[in-house]
Amino acid sequence: MKVSVARGELLEALSAVSKGLSSRTTLPILSGIHISAIDDTLILQSTDLEISIKTKTKGRVEEAGQTVLPGKLIIDIVRSLPEAAVTIDTSNKGSAVVTCVQSSFTVRTLSPEDFPRFPEAEAAKALSLPSEIFSKVVHQVSKAVSRDETRPILTGVLVVVESGTLRMVATDSYRLCLKEVVLEDVSGEIEVVVPGRAIEDVARLAASTERVSLGVSDNQVIFTFGDTVFISRRIEGSFPNYRQLIPKEHQTRAVIDRVEFTEAIKRVSLLAQHNAPLRIGVNVADHILTLTAQTQDVGEAKEDIEIQPVGEDVEMAFNHAYLMEGVSVSEGEKVALEIVSPLKPGIIKSADGEDFIYLLMPVRLG
Repeated sequence: MKVSVARGELLEALSAVSKGLSSRTTLPILSGIHISAIDDTLILQSTDLEISIKTKTKGRVEEAGQTVLPGKLIIDIVRSLPEAAVTIDTSNKGSAVVTCVQSSFTVRTLSPEDFPRFPEAEAAKALSLPSEIFSKVVHQVSKAVSRDETRPILTGVLVVVESGTLRMVATDSYRLCLKEVVLEDVSGEIEVVVPGRAIEDVARLAASTERVSLGVSDNQVIFTFGDTVFISRRIEGSFPNYRQLIPKEHQTRAVIDRVEFTEAIKRVSLLAQHNAPLRIGVNVADHILTLTAQTQDVGEAKEDIEIQPVGEDVEMAFNHAYLMEGVSVSEGEKVALEIVSPLKPGIIKSADGEDFIYLLMPVRLG
């Protein structure tokens, strides 16, 4: 195989498939990127056996063929090169020569025959979503995805499209995030739980394209965007009934400037060390929300914020990192903090709607 391709286009393609590289030392072939060249096109593939990614880019193919290059190394090499044509030549068996201007690298290759075949998944259902909206919603809800593999269903994001609305939900049992968006040009219905890591990768990769196609087969989810196909296993099982977790009423509601709230949490959290909670007190008569944090043998911090409150005075505490993440991914100039009681979950939502909800379990005050 001998090909020449623009450095920028090659790096973009390599970066896309890099998300599928495996770090398993027991199967070295999975740490490689499969490259095949035919008809002035380079096709790049990677897999860790849970996700598989395939993309293509244009190039000048002098000699068709295929090879497997060590993934991390070839990406580092191409990233270090100047913006010019990169040539990959595998004439010598067992190695590839990568050249660009005055630079030359000889890299050991892996056998393409040992590389797993790309899954031939056919979607029983598929629909097309605006990439910008898809990526934004993933960014908002993925903060609440669980990293605990003992409950696999919580390591995924529930994606539902029905009645022209896209809904995503994630929860790690300490917090829950729900976001809904009305889509004007999407018909069809779909419901699937996608692994959190996979959907976050797709959101990043698809952000520069116009649309992302979401398809579902028996045990896989197929995303297609631009020149890239991204296939992930789907998570089986029933996602928790999130609607019954969301309180229907509250005793206190405070509308707060989102930026001011974010900055205050950031400052006061500096003294919430060693898992110390962040306390929130609402004084309805004075229209004040007070944030306090205290770490033994370190110090304490306190800040007051002006709010528009309704209901009763209340005091409760949250994990400061979880609270920070919830406020940071909310939207609009103002957010609403709704509290049922100090021992029930608090809710952060858009001040003027129900399309974004971030539910957060409280920390019990001693």
